[in-house]
Amino acid sequence: MTAVVDKFIKYVKYNTESDTQTGLTPSTVGQMDLANELVKELSEMGMSNVTLDENGYVMAELPSNIEKEVPVVGFISHMDTSPDFTGKNVKPQFVENYDGGDIVLNKEQNIIMKVADFPDLKMYKGQTLITTNGTTLLGADDKAGIAEIMTAVEFLINHPEIKHGPVHIGFTPDEEIGQGADYFNVQKFGADFAYTLDGGELGELQFENFNAAYAEVTFKGRNVHPGMAKDKMINSMNIVQEFRAQLPKDEVPEKTEDYEGFYHLLGIEGSVENSKLKYIIRDFDITAYEARKHKFETICKELQLQYGEENVILEMKDQYFNMREKIEPVKFIVDIAEQAMRDVGVTPLVVPIRGGTDGSRLSYMGLPCPNIFAGGHNFHGRFEYVPVDSMQKAVDVILKVIELISKR
Repeated sequence: MTAVVDKFIKYVKYNTESDTQTGLTPSTVGQMDLANELVKELSEMGMSNVTLDENGYVMAELPSNIEKEVPVVGFISHMDTSPDFTGKNVKPQFVENYDGGDIVLNKEQNIIMKVADFPDLKMYKGQTLITTNGTTLLGADDKAGIAEIMTAVEFLINHPEIKHGPVHIGFTPDEEIGQGADYFNVQKFGADFAYTLDGGELGELQFENFNAAYAEVTFKGRNVHPGMAKDKMINSMNIVQEFRAQLPKDEVPEKTEDYEGFYHLLGIEGSVENSKLKYIIRDFDITAYEARKHKFETICKELQLQYGEENVILEMKDQYFNMREKIEPVKFIVDIAEQAMRDVGVTPLVVPIRGGTDGSRLSYMGLPCPNIFAGGHNFHGRFEYVPVDSMQKAVDVILKVIELISKR
């Protein structure tokens, strides 16, 4: 196996699933376990200023070996995996010389990754894929990114004849639950700009992401015996239906793509007396984003007039914003990444992120931070996989970005 694969296989065996309920940072013990392993490896390979703080943030530096001053570049990935699907007891499998057909992940449980469901598989015919065994996620999001960064800096340390400027790296907790940048110390990190290695397929390069909000709408009703309910009962679940009926039915994740925004119902609780809807609201365009939030407010006000203010309660908060606003003034950092990809034989695929990354929040914290592919597909579930060639190409891109910056 190659160095990047060895590291990846080691890291995915750490259960780093994050948890929204603990109120801690990092939210789970497994993330700190992986952080300690990374600190150990970074120290052993010879990185400088290797640190791990009480919140689980790992940082390290590779000093410049050239005389002229060049920008300090950073590379960042997150340690946690999504709580959407279990990350415990990950058992990665290798599909060598992939034949382009369906892949049996688990014969005993009849779990099959079908090309009809995941046509992107066809792009990797003849390559080696790393998959799950069908019972867990894989963790390519974002342990592929960690492995790629670790492999790149180790390569530079082992080849001091390669000239480079200062390189800073960081690994964060809890990105999957929206808290990855909460305690990231931008000043301590000390980079002029950075790249997250948190993208998907080979060639992805992203500097736009959703504007994002989270909303909870609580509905209160009044319960009486249904046989004597006329003009007395108020069924909160019926108010829920009225609310839902006023949202456009096609503006949902399963019916949108590219730059189209959506309303996504995350959860629903219901009884006659109390019901609750949990939503995320997403849009790339800030005006359209504000209009989506305003629609929620308008619907709630109309229902409050009918059922009382105390019976329809909206709580809504912004989560993150489109980083394009912060990247455009320093667009050259995107151009560098695009050139690096072309130089190593990768066709850049400049696409918007239909989600968010640490980079979006970090960009608003003063660290411009576009996103580069890590190579994985089908994140957050049993059908996650990553081609080995894509991970190696990500390593090549990191090294080329560092080279191009050293020549500025």
